[in-house]
Amino acid sequence: MTIAEVSKQTGLSADTLRYYERIGLIPPVPRNKAGIRNYDDASLRWVKFAKCMRGAGLPVEILVEYNRLFRQGDSTHAARKALLMEQRDILADKIGELKGTLDKLNRKIDNYDTLLRDKEGELEW
Repeated sequence: MTIAEVSKQTGLSADTLRYYERIGLIPPVPRNKAGIRNYDDASLRWVKFAKCMRGAGLPVEILVEYNRLFRQGDSTHAARKALLMEQRDILADKIGELKGTLDKLNRKIDNYDTLLRDKEGELEW
């Protein structure tokens, strides 16, 4: 796939895709004889993984480290798993905080509904 096709499929700009590759967020993308990126299935999976993880708020540095470890091979399984588990725990804490914030917002909105209903009951016709 061309970078334009991957961009269209993932919603990431071509500049973002090139940046992800340049900083090591995704492994180097195979290139054709003319030197043009030719995304294969593995490259596309990495792009989708990076997009998903970044969308969840995982730091670029962590994902670059994960990619670096991945490219070192099977001897890094434990380190990669530990890194992912740590990020999962951080994400779970964030989700808990966000849920608490959502609950507070819902209560606040409910208060407005109650206040409005009470004020409407006070109107004289």
